[in-house]
Amino acid sequence: MNRLPQEIRKPFRRAKRLEWWTLFWMSTVIAAMFLTMGGSQAMRSALFEDILSLVPAITFLIAAQFEPKSPTDKYPFGFVRVNSLAFLVAAVALTAVGVFLLYESAMTLLMAEHPTVAPVKIGGHSIWMGWLMIAALTYSIVVPVIIGRLKLPVAEQLYDKVLHTDALMQKADWQTGLAGIVGILGIYFGYWWADSAAALFIAFSILRDGLSNMGKAAAELLDGAPRDLTGSCISPEAERLRQRLQRIWPSGNVRLRESGRYLVGTVEGIHPPDDLPDLEELMGEDPSWRLARLSFSPPEMLRREDVG
Repeated sequence: MNRLPQEIRKPFRRAKRLEWWTLFWMSTVIAAMFLTMGGSQAMRSALFEDILSLVPAITFLIAAQFEPKSPTDKYPFGFVRVNSLAFLVAAVALTAVGVFLLYESAMTLLMAEHPTVAPVKIGGHSIWMGWLMIAALTYSIVVPVIIGRLKLPVAEQLYDKVLHTDALMQKADWQTGLAGIVGILGIYFGYWWADSAAALFIAFSILRDGLSNMGKAAAELLDGAPRDLTGSCISPEAERLRQRLQRIWPSGNVRLRESGRYLVGTVEGIHPPDDLPDLEELMGEDPSWRLARLSFSPPEMLRREDVG
């Protein structure tokens, strides 16, 4: 389980390239946002979200360096679950910043602070800074949408929650950019509260994503049933595998958990069979590389459940 299966090596390399592209292109977005931020709360919140979008890319690249490593004395089972840890780190970062921005935006709105967007001199001409903000926000929409669309199919091939979360965050960034544009236009037309309201919307979006991802990450680290990439439900391929195993060994108790991108199964109350079906038969039409290990616990080896 410590060597990447042949079937996913090519998409895995592509995923790493996409994350490097993310770091480069999102850095240009962050620079554009920072240079035009001014006193807009919506721009500041959008800037924070763009900075946050680097966290999943960085954690994925770090996890990708450790995942294929061989086991060591201190880590005898290898590093395949480093992907789960990276997912939790990204989720906690999202949640923390979401709470901070939510509080800050709400206080700005309650205190009725009027943002000011002053004109700037460019080439001898006076230009309202808001138009430059809108240009930067438009750029911040285009880049993540394109990269997010490229990542999504690769994340599904790899069953990678970090990459999938990253793709969805970037694919949905048009909402943040659009909310920021609405807030800036609100200032232009005299609706001072539109800027803080847009920032509040962005903060809610960040916090929602963070809490949802924390729940999935916690379930994986607690050896919960494998979760679907797109939500907190049990993944369809894991449920299909459980049903197949239960049909083959009806007197056994089948348990499945997730270890990084892989499935690990245990059939309790069954002696190890002499003739174990091959992975293709067990997984059916689902990718056979997903099942990393299947173990059996004979009746005499079952431990008593600890009720204390």
